[in-house]
Amino acid sequence: MNDTHHTMEHNHIMEGMGEMDHSSVQMGGMDHHAMMVQDFKRRFWVSLTVMIPIMILSPMIQMFLGVDWRFPGDSYVLLVLSTFLFFYGGWPFLKGAKDELKRRSPAMMTLIALAIIVAYVYSAATVFGVQGSDFFWELASLIVIMLLGHWIEMRSVMGASKALEELARLMPENAHMIMDNGETMDMPVSSLKTGQTVLVKPGEKIPIDGVVYEGGSEVNEAMITGEAVPVEKGKGDEVIGGSVNGDGILKFKVSHVGDETFLSQVIRLVRDAQASKSNTQRLADRAAKWLFYIALVTGIITFVSWMAIEGNLNFAVTRAVTVIIICCPHALGLAMPLVTSVSTSLAAKNGLLIRNRAAFENARNLDTVVFDKTGTLTEGSFGVTDIQADCVSQDELLAIAASVEANSEHPIARGIVEAGKGRKLAALRVTDYQNLTGEGLRASVDGRPVKIVSPGYLKREGIAFDEKTYSHLAKEGKTVVFILRGSKLLGFIALSDVVRPTAKEAVDELKQMGVTSIMLTGDNQRAADYAARQLDISKVFAEVLPGDKASKIDALHRDGRRVAMTGDGVNDAPSLAKADLGIAIGAGTSVAIETADVILVKSNPLDVVSILRLSRATFKKMVQNLIWATAYNVVALPLAAGVLYYQGVVISPAAGAVLMSLSTIIVAINARLLKLPEK
Repeated sequence: MNDTHHTMEHNHIMEGMGEMDHSSVQMGGMDHHAMMVQDFKRRFWVSLTVMIPIMILSPMIQMFLGVDWRFPGDSYVLLVLSTFLFFYGGWPFLKGAKDELKRRSPAMMTLIALAIIVAYVYSAATVFGVQGSDFFWELASLIVIMLLGHWIEMRSVMGASKALEELARLMPENAHMIMDNGETMDMPVSSLKTGQTVLVKPGEKIPIDGVVYEGGSEVNEAMITGEAVPVEKGKGDEVIGGSVNGDGILKFKVSHVGDETFLSQVIRLVRDAQASKSNTQRLADRAAKWLFYIALVTGIITFVSWMAIEGNLNFAVTRAVTVIIICCPHALGLAMPLVTSVSTSLAAKNGLLIRNRAAFENARNLDTVVFDKTGTLTEGSFGVTDIQADCVSQDELLAIAASVEANSEHPIARGIVEAGKGRKLAALRVTDYQNLTGEGLRASVDGRPVKIVSPGYLKREGIAFDEKTYSHLAKEGKTVVFILRGSKLLGFIALSDVVRPTAKEAVDELKQMGVTSIMLTGDNQRAADYAARQLDISKVFAEVLPGDKASKIDALHRDGRRVAMTGDGVNDAPSLAKADLGIAIGAGTSVAIETADVILVKSNPLDVVSILRLSRATFKKMVQNLIWATAYNVVALPLAAGVLYYQGVVISPAAGAVLMSLSTIIVAINARLLKLPEK
């Protein structure tokens, strides 16, 4: 309902701007949003231009400045300029107020409309003989500042995708497609199809998403992930269109085209965030709603009271009008949009893409974060954890195994090969390579027969091994392979899914914030417990079927917990949707990303901590701004109503203007001070 309310608010604003074709909203939401931004921008600059002579001609401003620029007929010029500004600049708010009242839900639009209508009607009456001071200057400044606030609000939510859209425009138009005969031919990127092969030369921008099948290089993905350190790319690695190739040559197969590319999806995700109105922005609406009622009731009470006390119609009207106008704080229109603008920009710069602002801001109340294990807390790939060599060195054992496994595409084989590369071990000469079904691998290494086998093979062949150590490793969920030379056991290598380097730090920092971490995985209990011990996670849901993951989130909700779910797979999508905050690892599947409220572009568990910290900081800053934007009413309203009139204290409209300007400046500065909190 809240999101619908936000959409309706934007729609009724646009209806008052030339009755634009709303079918375009459904066909292209971002084009519609861009039109709104441009319209508010145009109205703001035109209104600002008209406001300047209104301020100069205003008798109250002249009195405040101590000058006299009056001339015959100046009040009529002031009326004409103000009439234009009232209808041109104020139209979105008048139309918005009409729709809010139609829904019986007065908020910001109604409060603004009340103030500008009262200011305009009363000021116009003074031009035609009613005794009193005009409020044309107040009418002009209020309209201009509110237009600015709405312009900033709408522009800010586009800001996160602006850099990405700029990048999209800078994407190369042509790609070097590799022909069947090995030669390359330049062709438009838009013509590429999935599965075609592309060559990228040193220093060139990668034209489209793909998977490397030949070559190696370092790729700068800073424009995509915000990570400045180049990433090494080799066979089997994914490359992202828009990133910049380093000094090497890469050949890759196209994996995604058109709207399916990573960059296109990221831009779309940021655009989708427009449909989600922030909870704290609704806080401003609620404040505006109460201020509307306060202004109306206080204005009526003020008028009735002074008519009863003094019997002076002019004085009573002046006091009532002053109360109503002062009740509409200029700063309230900027309080939330300014913070939204800064927080959206901060999040995007740090690789945090917010799809649902309401869920993001509610993250400040979370007390539990559920992590999927594989691909989230872990790398999702095997890594060597233990090496035991009996009659050779560890390096020699690993070199033998890595040389043989280099011929295999199995995940365990890749883990052993990567470990060999990590130790910079030279590859040995391998011949007679053979895959032994159900047993392992066999080959000749430097002319000597070698086998890499499972413990089951050793037991069948009656070859003794350290079963106690093996049993201990197996209980930790590790996979163990044994290396034989001839019939002699050289040792074993144990592997498991590698925990991400930042995962332990993320869990520790969440604990310091009072947030409990829980692991949720389909893996076996032993593997899950081993990873949990490494990460100091005490609660583990293991061996959970894909369909049961969402029910675990439901169970936590029944226990009264406020839950965030972090995952990357298709089977995580239901639980991401069920959680109070769904966080998708950016390298995960498109289904998980589509279901989440926040996307972590850099796939870093520490970014979960950043999301919670930024959520808390954003809410705190918005509440501060809301207080600054409305607090002056506590002082200004009673004085404007004339509570201390007989003591010689009554607030003038000029003094009210100073207070309003001060609160606006404070709100603007305070919003700019928002930072992503450090540990």
